[in-house]
Amino acid sequence: MTIAAPLTAQPTIHPHPTYKTDIAIVGAGIVGATLACALKDSGLNITLIEAQPQEKATSKRQAYALTLMSGKIFDRLGVWQEILPQIVTFNQIQISDANQWVVNLTPDDLGMDHLGYVGEHRVILTALQQQINQSNQIQWVCPGQVQEIKYFEDFAQVWVNSAEHSEPVVIESRLVVATDGAKSPIRQAAEISTQGWRYWQSCVATTIKTEKPHNNVAFERFWYTGPMGVLPLPGNRVQVVWTAPHEQAEALQQLNEAEFLRLLEYRTDGILGRLELDSPRLVFPVQLMQCDRYVGHRLALAGDAAHCCHPVGGQGLNLGIRDAAALAEIIKNSHTQNKDIGHLKNLKPYQQWRKPQNWMILGFTDFLDRTFSTDWFPVVWTRRLGLLFLQKFRIGRTLSLRLMTGLMGRAPETD
Repeated sequence: MTIAAPLTAQPTIHPHPTYKTDIAIVGAGIVGATLACALKDSGLNITLIEAQPQEKATSKRQAYALTLMSGKIFDRLGVWQEILPQIVTFNQIQISDANQWVVNLTPDDLGMDHLGYVGEHRVILTALQQQINQSNQIQWVCPGQVQEIKYFEDFAQVWVNSAEHSEPVVIESRLVVATDGAKSPIRQAAEISTQGWRYWQSCVATTIKTEKPHNNVAFERFWYTGPMGVLPLPGNRVQVVWTAPHEQAEALQQLNEAEFLRLLEYRTDGILGRLELDSPRLVFPVQLMQCDRYVGHRLALAGDAAHCCHPVGGQGLNLGIRDAAALAEIIKNSHTQNKDIGHLKNLKPYQQWRKPQNWMILGFTDFLDRTFSTDWFPVVWTRRLGLLFLQKFRIGRTLSLRLMTGLMGRAPETD
């Protein structure tokens, strides 16, 4: 992909099919689709550009922890009533150092009825797509692959290879939003630099059928090789995200099924009974990444295109959902006040809002991983004192839960 610097002159006339829109969202995964839904009643015309057909985009075998704030956002968007009956609401988080030093976090610690949700990718994205497809303000270019973006003074030209056209389609948009993932070609073409690092760990993710009920409990098991999240799913299933050093993660993926399940039963202390694989074991590396800036001339980044964090605590997707809701709020406010929605000064409040809050979660997840992913004696006893503090003092549990559930800091409009 190539990118042109902002120009004051008008672009030359070209023979390609040209469409005008107010906002072009590149990447229609959960974050991009959330942004489109949040803008569907704004009076703005939205174009979603997605490389995969809608049906294929929903087929990913993955599940996510959803925070209470994500639930509030989806409820405001009108998709929650479709999502909620198909996912699990959990009412307890059990944290442990290996299989010892167990701390239970409950809704009483937060003054709520529950602590969060676990939903599968297919369920969440399908509900968002259905809402989008009912709107006359949102158009799809799907499948479509962005080849080039040219930025001019008053708009950007997004050149897209589309399956419906034999030659590139040119979309002229007042604002381009990149929700195209951690390796975002749009971010790279715009020469937006990033900070961060790759961890020494990878994650093994899989879905497991359990003999015993999970009782709507989410588990975070910390081991010196890395944390393990066990998230409850409908139908006596759980999503396992097992973090380990790269070589160990690869070995876990290649291990024969019986031996893998035996190790997993040990790591879960047998509380879920005999286990059975329900999906292939996928391995992905872990990184922390934060963009130096979230916005540029006629450009905004959201979700993994702007930041990535360690999966401990299940925060990654939730940050992207809050990005989408916050960006939609900023855009709608500018539009209501007849301001230019793509002008840098009108986009900067989004960056000033979300970047510090995302840094807080990135730092929190990094601290958890580094503190627990070691067997060095002084750190072991320090973290166990921390768990003892959580166990004894409600204020510690409350503050931790407010951060983990998305209820700390400025929230997008949810009422």
